[in-house]
Amino acid sequence: MMKYVFALTLLVVGAVAAVQGGVLVMRWNDNMTQTPRVMPGERAFAMPVGSVPRAGGELYYPKEEREAAALRKNPVPATPESVKTGGALFTIYCVPCHGAAGKGDGPVTPKFVPPPDLTNADLQKGRTDGYWQSYLGVGGAIMPAYGEALSPEERWHVVNYVRSLAQR
Repeated sequence: MMKYVFALTLLVVGAVAAVQGGVLVMRWNDNMTQTPRVMPGERAFAMPVGSVPRAGGELYYPKEEREAAALRKNPVPATPESVKTGGALFTIYCVPCHGAAGKGDGPVTPKFVPPPDLTNADLQKGRTDGYWQSYLGVGGAIMPAYGEALSPEERWHVVNYVRSLAQR
């Protein structure tokens, strides 16, 4: 009888050791080299329910998703203060290429491909505020990205100023 109890105990100890060994092997193989990698800006994740963003709170839209960005509405009303703020930012970031009047005649344009005339009514009708704001943030074919330099709200102010250029 003692022989059977000893054999049963050995089987139980062996089974527990096998399970622990399997867990060890699984944890050893399931490390960061075998998990999918997510690069910054590759995916836009929704904020968890009830969380409060530290700044901005806007999703990042890469160049490939410009159509989705174009559907956004401008949350900043085009008040005189907003247009004035946008004009000051336009002077800093946009005048070198687009010129003071937005006609695409800035001082650096002889060295690069001329930028579009922002006062063109057809161009203004064909682009939404969300498109302009996205273009300012992530740039375009030749235009640099100002997403690091301008906050989302500042970019909306610049959009309001660019819209006022077409009305002049």
